[in-house]
Amino acid sequence: MQLDAKDRRLLALIERDSRLSNAELAEQVGMSTSACWRRIKAFEEAGLIDGYGARLRPEKLGLGFHAIVHVQLTRHDKPALKRFIEVIPNRPEVRDCFATTGAADYHLRIRCTDIDAYNRFLEDVLFTLPAVRSAQTNVILRDLKSR
Repeated sequence: MQLDAKDRRLLALIERDSRLSNAELAEQVGMSTSACWRRIKAFEEAGLIDGYGARLRPEKLGLGFHAIVHVQLTRHDKPALKRFIEVIPNRPEVRDCFATTGAADYHLRIRCTDIDAYNRFLEDVLFTLPAVRSAQTNVILRDLKSR
C-alpha cells in the first residue's frame, strides 16, 4: 500500500489517540468524513492498523517495578527454545519480548509490583527454563518516552 502525506498524518493521529472520532480525524487531515472512513478501513484491511487500545498507567495499577532484562540462552535446541517461547511471552510480568542480535538472545521488558515480585519471576519462571544461561537486569529509573 502506497502512503501519501495525508495517510501518514492520519495514521499518526490514530496512533496518538485512537479515540478521536472520524469527524475529528477528517477535519485534522483536511478530508471528508466518508473519505477518511474509507482510508481507515483500507488501513485495517491492509494490516497497517493492528488494533486499538488504551495506554494504561502501570504505576497507578501497582506495577511500580520496571526493568529491561537481557537474557542469554545456553541451549538453542528446539525443545528448550520451544519451552522458552511458550512460557515467557505468556507471563503477565513480560510486557515485551524481543529476539535480538548481540550479546543477549532476548530482551524482555518487565513490569511487576516490586523487587520481590521480580525476584519470584526470576526464581520461579525464568531460571527454571533449561534454555536460560543468564539474565542481566537494567532497572528503569524514569520513562522518558513510551508508546
